[in-house]
Amino acid sequence: MNDYCEILRNSKTIAVVGISDKPGRDSSLIAQFLKSKGYIVVGVNPVMMKYNDIPIYKSLKEIPFEVDIVDIFRRSDLVEEVVDEAIEIKAKTVWMQLGVVNHSAAKKAENAGLKVVMDHCIAVEYRKCNS
Repeated sequence: MNDYCEILRNSKTIAVVGISDKPGRDSSLIAQFLKSKGYIVVGVNPVMMKYNDIPIYKSLKEIPFEVDIVDIFRRSDLVEEVVDEAIEIKAKTVWMQLGVVNHSAAKKAENAGLKVVMDHCIAVEYRKCNS
């Protein structure tokens, strides 16, 4: 099992894949939360340009700097393509949000040397680490 607190302590940049501008969506709320805690946060969504003050990229490959955590808000069956991109950009961790489970993609990421968190909310774990 990964040490979530260690991952969060040793990370500076987080890409939120599946960020949405629909009101009340967890992806946008959590992106704002992480930004408020001092992380560099970007979104990944092929149809958005910006969310509040968070820049949005069409894919992980378009992000022009290193990404520590790829935080995934996508259906479980769509995670593998995100993991492939995370491996390609040499992200350090793939974090599948609460309810997102894909064992095949997790194994692929681990085999490529990435840390994997699955079915856990990054905001909940952040609060536990900092309480």
